[in-house]
Amino acid sequence: MTPSDKKTRIAALEQRPDVTRLAENLYVISGKNDSRFPYCNAFLITGPENVLIDTGIGGKRLSAIDALLPIDRLLISHPHPDHIAGWDLFKDRHLMVPEQTTDAACDLLKLGTRFTGSVENGHHWVAFAENFLGLVPLKEPDETYGDGAIFTFGRIRLEAIHVPGHIDDHYCFFEHNSKTLLSTDIDFSAFGPWYGNPESAIRPFRAGIEKVMALPCRQVCSSHKPPIIGNAEDEFKSFLSGFTRHRKLVFSLCDPPKTLEEMVQTSPFYQNRMPDKKIQSLFERNLIEKNLELMKEEGLVGYRNGRYYRVH
Repeated sequence: MTPSDKKTRIAALEQRPDVTRLAENLYVISGKNDSRFPYCNAFLITGPENVLIDTGIGGKRLSAIDALLPIDRLLISHPHPDHIAGWDLFKDRHLMVPEQTTDAACDLLKLGTRFTGSVENGHHWVAFAENFLGLVPLKEPDETYGDGAIFTFGRIRLEAIHVPGHIDDHYCFFEHNSKTLLSTDIDFSAFGPWYGNPESAIRPFRAGIEKVMALPCRQVCSSHKPPIIGNAEDEFKSFLSGFTRHRKLVFSLCDPPKTLEEMVQTSPFYQNRMPDKKIQSLFERNLIEKNLELMKEEGLVGYRNGRYYRVH
C-alpha cells in the first residue's frame, strides 16, 4: 500500500459514522447496539502496523475495517466473550493476550468452566456462547504481555495496565503521547462495576479503578460508552459509587434474614432481565455473595442456620 493510498484509506476511515478519532493514529470503533453486550468498542491503531484492540464490534464492521485497513495484529484486553467475539476473522494475524490468560481461552468448555465455576455450568455457558454469540475459542497466542508492558506502534506509545477484579486478566491501556486512557471494562455503565465471575473480586477491582483514575488523562474511552473528553473524575467517582450502591442493595436483603438462594431468586442486580435465567442466577449469586463475604468480614452481616442477617 502506497503512502498516498493509505492516506486515502485513513480519510475514508474517519468518515465512517462508527469511527471516532481519539488522537493521531488512534481511533475507537463503536460496536453494534451502541456497544452494549454482547458487543463492545474496539480500538484501532494505524501506522506501520494496524493494530486492533478487541474484536467485539460485530462481524460486518470487522470485515469492513479490515478491508479498508488490513489488520496486522490483535491485542486482546481480556477474554470475556464480548471482547473476543469475531476474532476468528483474523486467524492468520499476530495474536497478543495477557500473560494471566490461561489456556482455557483456547477451549470454550474450559473457558465456560472458568467463568461459571463448574463443568456442568460450563457446558451451559458454551451452548450460550456458541448459539447466541457465535463464539470461537482463541488460537494459541503468538505473544503475551504483562503489567507495565510498553508497546511502540509508530507514533503510539501504549502502556498495558493490569486491573484485576473484573476478571484476573483484565487490562486497560494508557497512550502516553496523547494522554488517552482506554479503560476497557471500567466502562462507566449505570450498572456499575461488574464482578460476577467466580474469580472476580471487589477489593482489587476498586484498587485498580483508583489506580487508573490517578493517571494524567486528557480523555478516557471505555469498551461500552462514548469517549469522555477532558477530566473524567466525576465519571470515575460515579462508577466507584456503584460498589457502595451494590453493598447497600445486598445489605437490605438481609432483613429479614435470608438464604443465599432466596436472595438470588429476588434478582436484585438483573431484575430478571437476562434471557438466560441460569446464567443470570450464576452471575447474580456471585455478585451477591462477594458483597456478603466483605460485610461478614467487617461485622455488618452475620450467618446462622443457613441465613444471612444484619448485625445491629
